[in-house]
Amino acid sequence: MNLKTLSEHLGLSQTTVSRALNGYPEVNEKTRKRVLEAAQELNYSPNARAKGLATGRAMAIGHVIARSTKHEMVNPVFGDYTAGAGESYSAAGYDMLISLVDDENEERFYRAMKSKGNVDGIIVHGPRMEDPRIDLLSDLGMPFLCHGRASGVARDYAWLDVNNTRAFQRATEFLLDLGHRRIALLNGLETLEFAHRRKQGFLNALQDRGMTPDPALMRTGEMTEIYGYRETRALLAAGTRPTAILTASMITAMGVRRALWDEGLTMGRDISVITFDDDLSYLKNGQDVPIFTATRSSVREAGRLSAQMLLDMINDPERTLRTHLMEADLIIGQSTGPAPDRV
Repeated sequence: MNLKTLSEHLGLSQTTVSRALNGYPEVNEKTRKRVLEAAQELNYSPNARAKGLATGRAMAIGHVIARSTKHEMVNPVFGDYTAGAGESYSAAGYDMLISLVDDENEERFYRAMKSKGNVDGIIVHGPRMEDPRIDLLSDLGMPFLCHGRASGVARDYAWLDVNNTRAFQRATEFLLDLGHRRIALLNGLETLEFAHRRKQGFLNALQDRGMTPDPALMRTGEMTEIYGYRETRALLAAGTRPTAILTASMITAMGVRRALWDEGLTMGRDISVITFDDDLSYLKNGQDVPIFTATRSSVREAGRLSAQMLLDMINDPERTLRTHLMEADLIIGQSTGPAPDRV
């Protein structure tokens, strides 16, 4: 399958098909969608080297992952995100370049990528509250999109994010409506923007009901299974154990569930649990009936959309920087029920 054959199949000129595949703004959305669907159906893959020679581009997008002792980015969430992004890159004839770099070498690495010209743009992962990468990439003139936001950065930049504040406020309100008053928060690392916003949503819900947050019920850490297990055991051993736990990751929620099991407690009856990110390809939330009540937002769709937004920026450098805020749905599962003292 080549460009000529695909064009003849669609009844369109090769120029129109090429521009649709490369995200040129003059191609209307209906035509672009038709071309992309046909290209996927017929397994059409443009020659990246030939396109690079013709356009002067590298035909690759960089994903730089910092190796840190405090935060591990390579996890099932990252896998789903890159799978979604890969769909957009593949349709446009782009490759994905994933690089691991130590924290202290990150700035030098970005500068080297710019000077080598081996990528046309970069996706920034795991933004911190004050994230120097945004100013650095902006000053370098490197097209980039941030998966998340950095509230401490004043300048304009392109981003795609989930409404983390609203998602956790809604989840907390749901637990409060069930009569829970001792609600624990097992959050991610709060130096990261998404975790800061989730905590704010949790606090907003409590304060709106006239409740004073209890610092003893709020924990922050790397979102691993052992973190969920360890902190849940600690909460259960404390003087006043929670009747509900709100956790920032499906992986952490699995640790919570294991800790409850070890203590002979039933999730949803003795202690309610709500988690985030249950729409993962390789970590499903049950089959027919959800195991966990969860705030759901497709990470794969976030990857697909943000990759397309970055490609649009590369194809039209003069366009206004775009932002996109996704909302999360509250999915009711078997892990929540009325507070035990109200049964």
